[in-house]
Amino acid sequence: MRRTKENLRTNKGQEGHRKRLRERFLKSGLQGFHDYEVIELLLSLNTPRKDCKKSAKLLLKRFKTFQAVLEANNESLCEIEGIGPANSLGIRLIKEVSDRYLESKIISKDVVQNPGDLMEYLNQTIGHKTKEVFAGIFLDVKNRVLTSKILFTGTLTTSSVYPREVIISALQHNAAAVIFAHNHPSGDVEPSKSDILITKRLFFALKYVGIILHEHMIVGNEGFYSFAAKGLISKFNREFEE
Repeated sequence: MRRTKENLRTNKGQEGHRKRLRERFLKSGLQGFHDYEVIELLLSLNTPRKDCKKSAKLLLKRFKTFQAVLEANNESLCEIEGIGPANSLGIRLIKEVSDRYLESKIISKDVVQNPGDLMEYLNQTIGHKTKEVFAGIFLDVKNRVLTSKILFTGTLTTSSVYPREVIISALQHNAAAVIFAHNHPSGDVEPSKSDILITKRLFFALKYVGIILHEHMIVGNEGFYSFAAKGLISKFNREFEE
């Protein structure tokens, strides 16, 4: 009987804590929330009768950052105490929903003249990945976004990025222009020699079929690097015309 009463008090305390978290969110959004509290609130949606704080803190301890928790795969998430298939699904779903929302904000917009939404989208979708990914954002003749696509995954080298596949993908989407973006998991956004060579090869290959390369952006924890802003795209164009 004593244990039952203690359990009831514990359950009531947990319910009160979850209720306060939800009320804080409904009143002010996530302003003032710690990362573990955001995760805890998310976990509580699929685990309504269990304290989720411990699991939330274990997730951050294992994956180090809030972004890394959202990027984690199903198997890794389920290794954490208190995280089952339902919670893993919820975490991965919220990340995909967020990505889809940000993508919808750039579709049909001129991201060449107004790159703010594009940068937000790239930071969210590839900026915190633990592996390098190479994305293409395909544009129409008015530089409005048609779609975006991950073209290659893994360490980028001249032998792993194929101009032929890029051209095929651009033509399939009826693209008049392209923006490339890839991430540096190290956080350092300075381009490597390989990054510059790959961009030059792609610029020339696309130019031969009448598709414009506007930009290649490298994103990471330390900001971003713009090939166009640094004059490299203009340099490639001068070399093409010589």
